[in-house]
Amino acid sequence: MSFGGFIGGGSSGGGGGDAGLMMADNLYSTIPTSALAHTQPHMVSPPPMVQPIFNSSPLSLAVKPKMEGAGDMGLIGENFGPGDADKSKEEEYESRSGSDNIEGASGDDQDTQGDKASSSGRKKYHRHTPFQIQELEASFKENPHPDEKARLELGRRLNLESKQVKFWFQNRRTQMKTQMERHENNMLKQENDKLRIENIAMKEAMRNPVCSNCGGAAALGEISIEEHHLRIENARLRDELSRICGLANKFLGRPLSSLASPIAPGNSDLELAVGRNAFAALSSVGTPVPMGLDFTSAVTNPLPILPTIRSSMGMTSFDVSIDKSMYLELAVAAMDELLKLAQIDNPLWFRSLDGFSETLNLEEYNRVFPPCVGTKPSNFVTEATKATGTVIINSTSLVEILMDPNRWTELFSCMIGRASTIDVVTDGTGGTRNGALQLMHAEFQVLSPLVPVREVKFLRFCKQHAEGFWAVVDVSVDSIRGGPSAQIFSDCRRLPSGCIVQDMPNGYAKVIWVEHMEYDDSNVHQSYRPLLRSGLGFGAQKWVATLERQCECLAVITSSTVPGGDHGVISPSGRRSIAKLAQRMTHNFCAGVCATVYKWEVVQVGNADEAKLVMRKSMGNPGEPPGVVLSATSTVWMPVSEQRLFDFLRNEQTRSQWDVLSHDGAMQQMFHIAKGQDLGNSISLLRSSATSPNSNQNGMLILQETSTDVSGSLIVYAAVDIPAMNVVMSGGDSSCVVLLPSGFSIVPDCYPDSAGPNSSSGNFAKEATAGGGSNGCLLTVGFQILVNSLPASKLTLESIDTVNALIGRTLQGIRSALECS
Repeated sequence: MSFGGFIGGGSSGGGGGDAGLMMADNLYSTIPTSALAHTQPHMVSPPPMVQPIFNSSPLSLAVKPKMEGAGDMGLIGENFGPGDADKSKEEEYESRSGSDNIEGASGDDQDTQGDKASSSGRKKYHRHTPFQIQELEASFKENPHPDEKARLELGRRLNLESKQVKFWFQNRRTQMKTQMERHENNMLKQENDKLRIENIAMKEAMRNPVCSNCGGAAALGEISIEEHHLRIENARLRDELSRICGLANKFLGRPLSSLASPIAPGNSDLELAVGRNAFAALSSVGTPVPMGLDFTSAVTNPLPILPTIRSSMGMTSFDVSIDKSMYLELAVAAMDELLKLAQIDNPLWFRSLDGFSETLNLEEYNRVFPPCVGTKPSNFVTEATKATGTVIINSTSLVEILMDPNRWTELFSCMIGRASTIDVVTDGTGGTRNGALQLMHAEFQVLSPLVPVREVKFLRFCKQHAEGFWAVVDVSVDSIRGGPSAQIFSDCRRLPSGCIVQDMPNGYAKVIWVEHMEYDDSNVHQSYRPLLRSGLGFGAQKWVATLERQCECLAVITSSTVPGGDHGVISPSGRRSIAKLAQRMTHNFCAGVCATVYKWEVVQVGNADEAKLVMRKSMGNPGEPPGVVLSATSTVWMPVSEQRLFDFLRNEQTRSQWDVLSHDGAMQQMFHIAKGQDLGNSISLLRSSATSPNSNQNGMLILQETSTDVSGSLIVYAAVDIPAMNVVMSGGDSSCVVLLPSGFSIVPDCYPDSAGPNSSSGNFAKEATAGGGSNGCLLTVGFQILVNSLPASKLTLESIDTVNALIGRTLQGIRSALECS
């Protein structure tokens, strides 16, 4: 509805004053729109009571004498433009209809000749000719809102004044609007008649109900149909309320009735639950449900009303309510199972020989715990381990990292390719993560082309059980059907897994990690199956070892003191900037080995006998050169221990035996930054001794990061520009440094006889060593090389042969140096 016709002007200068304006508004506000539309072509005199108010010539319901101080009241409902409502008195010209105009009647004429007009009773009208009407109609079809210039042009052509043209267009627009409203009213009337007939038919059917079992008339007793349905609805809602109370009790740890805020009655959303299953009621009842599942003491801070999952994925509100209820139930069940798995020792867990980890007793587990995510597929194998560790971080900070997918990926960059939050079910309470529940997606990886990336969609639920005591649990959503969330990644699923973190008095935190996954190992190379089943690939030992190492590195790098053995020429800000650059380098290396993060195109599939080649086109993003980037990775079995191979590869004195960047000379260490107590965890900057010191201004350096723990070792390096590194070492922005990383990943082979895979051909054939019977390991080598500086260019066979030859030369140099061939 438009209110343009009621825009007030200044105060009236006539005898009526403000009271006259108010009375005029009240009078015309009672005139229906239909009265304006059906006015006859002749003018109608106003009632006697109007005369003293307006003090003007007789009024017509179809025309309007515009008064000073009163709005445009003659065209009620017309939506005029900015210049049509209240311009000046010369625009107060009256018009009868699309074909009639009052000749020479303007606002001024009415004011000066009021007595004459009153005595004559009627004015002389000017009727448009058929030609004028035809031309006006044609112009109206082209432009129903002409401007002043168009009105003047049309008036000159038809021998009409501009005001006559203007008011003809105004009345024509009003006539069109009235016709549209009349047509719409007719359509609505027809629909109303249809609905009335359907309503009568439904009432008649309800008066004569039919039994669904026998087909005869149903006996409902003395109650009416409406009361019968209300009783059914009430019973269903009571059942849903009991279900919600039971779920809330698990979160809160005490009865829901003890809450300060009772259930709000009369919620209109309850209608969504009528005729549906009990899952629909969880988002319908506006009840503050606290997340307070107690471990040692109850958490009494209530949550706000649970938000509804956003239906941006094309789901109806009913589907969203079902998914939300099932998400909450699944999260509660997973949290209960995690707590029990962390508490129970024997006979649920078998302790490993090294004493660092425990393996789940599957027979006892299946007897104690019901299936949380459904029955295990027949082709899946189970990997379930538990490990305990101590980390230099408090529980609250660790929980914040785990609930943030970006920080979580940075902390476990070697294990997580990428992660994201799909949706947030609950945000937590009291500005903390207590009770936070979110749907996530992640890609888990082992640094080898022989192990496929595990893609999982899961729920992550965080709960504070006591002061300084938190638990974070993950569980796959494969068991939830009926929507986009029911997409199943057929090669892996995550059973209740996660960690329990408890603060310790010395600033450390104790972590109990449980990792339980089921996956299809048919696409995993046989050389890596013992590693995965031992838990050193994706198991709890790997998570805890990586967490301890990364937290120690974070504590050392952010410390204001320089650890012993480091060069004091680098400021604390410079060490942090270098550590950030090394972190980006390692993350890019892992992404190249596992072909995650970027859009890689497979060039050579790769297996145990040849390297896997993937390529991507870099558009010159910050931190990487523009052109075609080729990533080549290959995994071989080495008949030497993991520690011996790691010490050899990170030794700058023997680097020239396998590294082409050393220019056949020893490398010199320019600086060294320790990341922890273990000397193998460090960041260093190397320079080839074959390069003259005077040429360093235009030369290249090698930035190298090494990491090691009980689950494996990692060496990543890249050639860097000297001027850019000078900026970084002074504490500048490290994103300006362009690099393409290469490196090695070393993991134990986990074979009982330490003799390597039982293969008679390929790179995994058993090789004899001088000592004989030494422990073996799996070595993955990866290179990222810029083969062409033009992104639009294509990869050539010559580039592929060059990269394959580089990998072969590197591996041959390592074998020869370690006397493994």
